[in-house]
Amino acid sequence: MAEPRVFKNFIGGEWRPSASGKTFESRNPADTRELAGVFQDSGVQDVNAAVAAAKAAFPAWRATPAPKRAEILLRAAQLLQERKERYSADLTREMGKPLFEAGGDIVEAIGMAQYAAGEGRRMHGVTTPSELPNKFQMSIRQPIGVCGLITPWNFPMAIASWKMLPALVVGNTVVIKPGEDTPHSTFNLVECLHEAGLPPGVVNIVTGYGPTAGQPLVEHADVPVISFTGSTATGRLVNLAAADKIKRVSLELGGKNPVIALDDADLDLVMDGVLWGAFGTAGQRCTATSRLIVQRGVAAELTERLVARAKTLRVGNGLSPETEMGPIINQKQLDRVLDYVAIGKSEGAKLLCGGGRLTGGDYDYGFFVQPTIFGGVSRDMRIAREEIFGPVLSIIEVADFDEAISVANDVPYGLSASLYSRDANHAFRMMRDIESGICYINAPTIGAEIHLPFGGVKGTGNGHREAGPQLMDAFSEWKSVYVDYSGSLQRAQIDNEV
Repeated sequence: MAEPRVFKNFIGGEWRPSASGKTFESRNPADTRELAGVFQDSGVQDVNAAVAAAKAAFPAWRATPAPKRAEILLRAAQLLQERKERYSADLTREMGKPLFEAGGDIVEAIGMAQYAAGEGRRMHGVTTPSELPNKFQMSIRQPIGVCGLITPWNFPMAIASWKMLPALVVGNTVVIKPGEDTPHSTFNLVECLHEAGLPPGVVNIVTGYGPTAGQPLVEHADVPVISFTGSTATGRLVNLAAADKIKRVSLELGGKNPVIALDDADLDLVMDGVLWGAFGTAGQRCTATSRLIVQRGVAAELTERLVARAKTLRVGNGLSPETEMGPIINQKQLDRVLDYVAIGKSEGAKLLCGGGRLTGGDYDYGFFVQPTIFGGVSRDMRIAREEIFGPVLSIIEVADFDEAISVANDVPYGLSASLYSRDANHAFRMMRDIESGICYINAPTIGAEIHLPFGGVKGTGNGHREAGPQLMDAFSEWKSVYVDYSGSLQRAQIDNEV
């Protein structure tokens, strides 16, 4: 067996061990006998060093013309494209998702690099006519400083790119703490940026756990911006910790996403969408389909067909080309999923398929759960209201479209929602009335593209959006500029009295 690769923190352009010398292991969740890498178990000293490096690099990076910053992102996109196959395998080994899904993660980072780079020549403000003569006025966008980024384990390349690349093109510097289960992919992204010409200190990686590495980053006095993706419970703690210093905080949190299927829906299309939405990435997406809200006229047929198909899904190691669904990320999350299965049973829901851990042979070395479907679910059950983050689908029957919308909105979250119907009137009412940041018509709850804003309402976040035209908003400040060339004092509204 080859010696496992040991990854050091990346601080000020150098690879450094943690100050304590402590490390932790990342293992393949599909086969825990495989060590994906050894990473630094960082603490306050390491975070302080990374922030100091980012702070020192900020003046020069801010002064670099935005188009030049963008050129580095474009070169990094090319490197990502060239290394897509290798990076996809790295991602599958550390996260577990099938190779075809891992490739999508890399493609998303490539797209974000290209899209963010475009802003280097398109960082628009506005000019408006003044109400006074001989006066010019405009607004400009400026960087803020050191951005602290805390990213999750489920999309370790894509989400890191959503945060890091917009922050960089505006002119900020970055300290990123990736999810401790999947840090390798963030290293791969930064490797490309470094080779593309990013100056030392502009991006820094500190690996470790939330309480010992994440919290010091959130609380650091020299980090005015925090961008966090993760659970709603942790997001509240991040918000509280940052509030005392009045930091800019962007939170992308949980979801409990519904698919509404009406009697006039194309059931073949619904089948494909719900199976992909519920069981893609083993349900470990903030946008996963966790509720199917179905009109009673098609409920029995659709339920029967979904259960039959779910039982045939090939669950296994994501490195195998036959695998359709990979493992749960770790033992803690596996236990959480199985606990919710028990909760669903205790609440009176009917377990239609799955519900257990897969065992025997190679399954014994990974964290595998059967694709699980509950029927007879009511809107007040915990499995219909709380985020499970696993391959568990709850089917709720309703009488009509109005009841479907009421049930869909009756949860603390509002990230993504979907409607399957041939009725254009229902489609437009869905767009208007659904309480979600993302709305799909005749498509599953997953599949967002980087050139539209991503984010949700209610417990899903605090109003900021990632990607899309708003991708720089969390990482920049607006400045209004007035140039008076009249040669005399003009007192704005006082001298403009009607």
